[in-house]
Amino acid sequence: MGDYKVVTVGTDGSSSARKAVVRAAEVAADSGAHLMIICAYETRDASRNRDQAEAERALGDEAYKIIGASPAEETLRGARDEAIRAGATNVDTVAVQGDPADAIIEKSELYKADLVVVGNKGLASFAGRLLGSVPQGVSRRSRTDVLIVHTV
Repeated sequence: MGDYKVVTVGTDGSSSARKAVVRAAEVAADSGAHLMIICAYETRDASRNRDQAEAERALGDEAYKIIGASPAEETLRGARDEAIRAGATNVDTVAVQGDPADAIIEKSELYKADLVVVGNKGLASFAGRLLGSVPQGVSRRSRTDVLIVHTV
């Protein structure tokens, strides 16, 4: 697939993201690359406005988010285990507070990733078209190769 040295992948623990993690692990294993798994999370803000809460209810499954660092760490442990089962040997994880696309881009640049892997969830959804999706944001802003894995 290429001579990648550092591969990053974003996960939120969804089945779509798990498929992207497995594919990233396979690529990392084939290249002998370091795999960095990134999970963005948000803190539950007591002052969240009512409009945001209503939008999340209306979007249902499309509004999937990880709230708090503990669920993010659990998600990363599971993703790391899956990556190792898929053949990756040099795997690290990082939980980042904030927007998922921003977190993936920021950490991919920090770790000098040669390849960024994301699942395609949200690309064709109503919410993705309306609000933008993580794969769209990452592919537009990444300074390196992006692999969008067909996961749904």
